[in-house]
Amino acid sequence: MTNDNKGLTEIKLTQFSHGAGCGCKIAPAVLDEILKHNFSLPDNQKLLIGNSSKDDAAAYDMGNGMALISTTDFFTPIVDDAFDFGRIASANAISDVYAMGGKPILAIAILGWPVDKIPVALAQKVIEGSRVICTQAGIPLAGGHSIDSLEPIFGLAVSGLTEIDNLKRNNTANEGDVLFLTKPIGTGILSTAQKRGLLKEEYFPAFIDQLVRLNNIGSDLGKIKEVKAMTDITGFGFLGHLIEMAEGSGLSAEIYYSRIRVTEGAREYLAQRIVPDATYRNWNSYSKKVGFEKDVNVMEAFSLLPDPQTNGGLLIAVDPGSVAEVQELLQQHNLDDYTEIIGRFTSLADKTVNVKLNEKWQ
Repeated sequence: MTNDNKGLTEIKLTQFSHGAGCGCKIAPAVLDEILKHNFSLPDNQKLLIGNSSKDDAAAYDMGNGMALISTTDFFTPIVDDAFDFGRIASANAISDVYAMGGKPILAIAILGWPVDKIPVALAQKVIEGSRVICTQAGIPLAGGHSIDSLEPIFGLAVSGLTEIDNLKRNNTANEGDVLFLTKPIGTGILSTAQKRGLLKEEYFPAFIDQLVRLNNIGSDLGKIKEVKAMTDITGFGFLGHLIEMAEGSGLSAEIYYSRIRVTEGAREYLAQRIVPDATYRNWNSYSKKVGFEKDVNVMEAFSLLPDPQTNGGLLIAVDPGSVAEVQELLQQHNLDDYTEIIGRFTSLADKTVNVKLNEKWQ
């Protein structure tokens, strides 16, 4: 393939990458091994959140009651269209700020491009898509860095702000807190179907809409004191990020499988055994921590719950006394389909996560 004999619209970005979106993240067990260390980090009283926890971003005390949130996220293409790739990667990176209850203020681009394989005009489309999302988030795309790489890579480094009292962590849930999830799961399955040329046109608009939708409700959730913990669902799948919340909080969790919404079309491709490789890597990393009630379709749940998400929804732990307040906020953000409780945190049990089919909330 050369820049001269191939039209831009004919080039499929996913064919140049071994992974897709957050599905190219390093497996949880491998990442734990990489991050192990036996040296003492320098004390920094201003660092509120850093490497000592598995949170979504770092947070730094500005000294005026405000916290600076700092994060970065980048990956290989999850879709073939360059403009959409820029939008998706940018929304995904910005999501980490929202997951901390913050408001994004600034973004810097991270671009890797195989300039001898893919026209640079498509890299320009990626940047254009990123600018559109940054504009929607109300922030400037203020610069960045680029390299000539073997695979196309794009993402952002994002800074945000929040009042320290509103800063949300992923390891501060309490026993009895209930769970909400603001997007369906299953985008990893659909992205794999697309890479294989099997994704039906009828599923594509909703698929893209979910991937580019900002999790900006996180800024408002940060202002609710009884929102006890929060994270966003990305490459480790719903189960992986829930396990991080539970273990960080010293708790277990039970989820109600029938209440978790699934992206339209995902079950159709699952029936054809179209599953991302990262699903198996995720499951192998934490399968021993998960138990299933007999009524749950374990084979289906095995493929959906660890499915790697890109710019997935926010997973929110809420004190039961503030359920109505959070439900009202979800409705204000046009998330009426996500006002149902999908689980709750329990005292520490043999399994970190217990999957039940359903349970009527009293």
